[in-house]
Amino acid sequence: MPTDSGAVALVIAWVLSVYALVASIWGGLRKQEDLVRSAENAALAVWAFTLVATIDLIRALVSRDFNLEYVAQYSSSTLPLYYTVAALWGGQAGSLLFWLAILTSMAAVVVLQNRSQNRHLMPFVTATLMAVAVFFASLLVFVTPPFQRLTFTPGDGRDLNPLLQNYWMTIHPPSLYLGYVGCSVPFAFAMAALVTGRLDDLWIRTTRRWALFAWFFLSLGNLFGALWAYRVLGWGGYWAWDPVENAAFMPWLTATAYLHSVMIQEKKNMLKVWNMALVILTFLLTIFGTFLTRSGVISSVHSFTQSGLGPFFIAFLVFAAAVSISLLIWRLPSLRSDNEIDSMLSREAAFLVNNLVLVGMAFAVFWGTVFPVLSEAVRGVKITVGPPFFNRVNTPLGLLLLFLMGVGPLIAWRRASWSSLRRNFLWPALFGVLVGSLFLFAGTGNYYAVVSFSLCAFVLATILQEFWRGTRARQAMLGETWPVALARLTTKNRRRYGGYVVHLGIVMIFLAITGTSAFRVEQQVPVKVGESFEIGPYRLVFEKIETWETPHSAHMAAQLSVFEGGRRVDTLKPEKRFYKKPEQPATEVAIRSRLGTDLYVVFGSFDATSQTATILAYINPLVGFLEWGGVVLAIGTILAAWPQRAVRGAVAWEGESRVRVEAP
Repeated sequence: MPTDSGAVALVIAWVLSVYALVASIWGGLRKQEDLVRSAENAALAVWAFTLVATIDLIRALVSRDFNLEYVAQYSSSTLPLYYTVAALWGGQAGSLLFWLAILTSMAAVVVLQNRSQNRHLMPFVTATLMAVAVFFASLLVFVTPPFQRLTFTPGDGRDLNPLLQNYWMTIHPPSLYLGYVGCSVPFAFAMAALVTGRLDDLWIRTTRRWALFAWFFLSLGNLFGALWAYRVLGWGGYWAWDPVENAAFMPWLTATAYLHSVMIQEKKNMLKVWNMALVILTFLLTIFGTFLTRSGVISSVHSFTQSGLGPFFIAFLVFAAAVSISLLIWRLPSLRSDNEIDSMLSREAAFLVNNLVLVGMAFAVFWGTVFPVLSEAVRGVKITVGPPFFNRVNTPLGLLLLFLMGVGPLIAWRRASWSSLRRNFLWPALFGVLVGSLFLFAGTGNYYAVVSFSLCAFVLATILQEFWRGTRARQAMLGETWPVALARLTTKNRRRYGGYVVHLGIVMIFLAITGTSAFRVEQQVPVKVGESFEIGPYRLVFEKIETWETPHSAHMAAQLSVFEGGRRVDTLKPEKRFYKKPEQPATEVAIRSRLGTDLYVVFGSFDATSQTATILAYINPLVGFLEWGGVVLAIGTILAAWPQRAVRGAVAWEGESRVRVEAP
């Protein structure tokens, strides 16, 4: 049978990953380079065989091989091709295989990148990555094989979950998986540094782009998941502190903390233990998030069904935590920092507080997520922790984080003088106060929103001020026009100015969160054909009901004409859908976007007897900044991670003094 090749490839991949794990450890401990090379070649072979298995499962899905249980469970003959391919990560076994394919691909890149460098670290880097590969391959070979055949061939499949039949679900899981798995590489180098005792910042510099890569895709994965929830679930929002959402958010928080604190180690040789702990914690949180999604211990629209994988993930999590924490404790004396923080008015202190806030948020989210599970295990009663808890804890912490985002990059290293504070923060602070005052004067009663808008203005001003000063300095010294000066300023110090662009994206996301949290308008109305209702600046007229059918699904849409200022500006058609194979309904919302604000309409139900439709309508102010902020954040991350060419001297502005910056 053709799909047997995928099963055989998985078994070979498992055997080779076990060999690579053992050979790399033995070769590393015995200093046998030949054995280490052999283990690396085995890791490359693991990648090749995993790729064969993955391609074989995609082939089975696309060819509608319903004799294969996975294909029959997660696809159908009428499922569009792009969702058929996406079914690879739509089910338990397929998603684990996809995870393994990404992990082994990254391991192969690491091996090829380090054929002639980091040789003292590579045995244990390979061992760590292969240990993770052995775990996932073992699940696929012994616990939940994706190539299980049925004793009969059904005429059609059960179809993909209707909630997953959406554009954002075709890119949200791959982005999140790339982020999750990407955290394995810095973790592997950290473990290798602990084992070998090479605890300088070499492993940090080697994995800087890997850490940015993982953070980039974790960010995109979270944003894509929010946009999927916004357009599919039909409740008018995009984030509900769902346990699986939280599982993806926690490693993002700790990875963000790491990306900031690692700069202190690079500049000041401080926080070595803290950085090592953050790398370990981030990796463990990715495994914990995978456990939450796949074990069935929590209820979520994002999670897979109840399965027996939970104990295996718990065992692996405990093993990974025990080994990594033991190594960290063993090397504590060697990780002692050479320097200390001189003043609380310094960049080191600002970054440290930033880290404490991020880790505090991660802990609060973790506690709120696991508390229902713990309460059920201890008392037999599941006590739900809802959005009010998460909002109450994280809102003030988020605002503090926003403030620090404006302060951290501008305050001086070691100790800031009052004159430098006044020079760097006077105008941004005045601008922030002015914006906050305008909102208060306009009668905004939500004080959290006033503070948030004020801080957004403050941070935006600090960012613009940095670009303006740098551009002006280049114009004055090099005689460049301002577009050329701005472009060269940015491209010649990509890490710094890419970071500012990322901060700009985060400010935009804060604007979206503030606008939708504080000023959202919603109403639910029953309307008959020809009747209308008003929400915000709009009047919506219910025109008619439309129905149509495809082999895959049945559709019913409510046609609504949208009027603004007496003028017809749009026609919206929110839908109710019924997917025939799984016999499940779904909602398709209709959205009119204008200047970042959405009119969001949901078709609740229709009573044919009275010809009455129930319509849910929302005005979501500034929600468009969520998507735009994601685009800006992505541009900033790519800019910060883009390789810098060889240097020659050029003078530009750096903080409070002129310094030499790298230029091509």
